[in-house]
Amino acid sequence: MPWQLQEAKQKFSQLVQRALTEGPQAVTRHGETVVVVVSADDYRRLTGGKLDFTDFLLSAPDLSALDLERAGDYPRDVDL
Repeated sequence: MPWQLQEAKQKFSQLVQRALTEGPQAVTRHGETVVVVVSADDYRRLTGGKLDFTDFLLSAPDLSALDLERAGDYPRDVDL
């Protein structure tokens, strides 16, 4: 049963408790579902526990084994 927005605001603690015990809770505004309240465990499962940007960069592979030397050639002359 979806929650109307006004009722969800008035009974927020109950809404959260039901999300924890019964699963996702839909909230409607003007008869249209606008948000779904889920437990933190469900959220992590759905998003795959994505890393934040810093952790993402730190988890990058070690690139020191790659040969990234640039050629020592000079740039070409350009007429301006």
